[in-house]
Amino acid sequence: MPSTLDLLPVRLLIAEDDPVMQLGLSELFEDSPQIEIVAQVTDGYAAVSLALQLKPNIIIMDIGLPKLDGITATQQIKATLPEMRVVMLTSHQAEQEMIAALASGADAYCVKGTSLEQLLLAIACAQEGATYLDPQIARQIVNSLKPSPPQQTIGQLSNRELEVLKLLVEGKSNPEIAQTLYISLSTAKAHVRNIMTKLAVDDRVQAAVLALRSGLV
Repeated sequence: MPSTLDLLPVRLLIAEDDPVMQLGLSELFEDSPQIEIVAQVTDGYAAVSLALQLKPNIIIMDIGLPKLDGITATQQIKATLPEMRVVMLTSHQAEQEMIAALASGADAYCVKGTSLEQLLLAIACAQEGATYLDPQIARQIVNSLKPSPPQQTIGQLSNRELEVLKLLVEGKSNPEIAQTLYISLSTAKAHVRNIMTKLAVDDRVQAAVLALRSGLV
């Protein structure tokens, strides 16, 4: 998993309607030279509009925004700019909202009150294409998703695919998987595609969840 030392330069858009929280985030990032706050908005429509206009690298998005909620705003942004990374930072911990946020395309889910180090780690993971879940809610999300796959489905995975799957659970990106297993990037990508096909899942997060629920890791 990336560390905060891996953080690349960030053009950051903050979508947060609480002025105290806005100020807190601004102060929080003051000592992070890699981060430039390009705009702060207080509603979901403004978040979508400025995201499309300014094209920041990362958006910190609250769920409970007025006019347009953060989940719908994320869906709209990702529909046009799928490469844009969205870090949910919210007090919402209801199961439905957490799953809906991830389904909308959010790349990370953090609970308000998290430390600067954890927030920077979430941003670094999002930059790398990995998914970050706040430790406070990770197990809750895992337990609420798909039931365990039939054991024969897991049995279809080769030993190498099982190794790759375990690295997916750790949040490793394709380049990190290739480096860890001493294989080419194209081979790593092929293994990930094969795993998702065999497990009948749509993305890496679902594959990781099934691995956890089946007891593979």
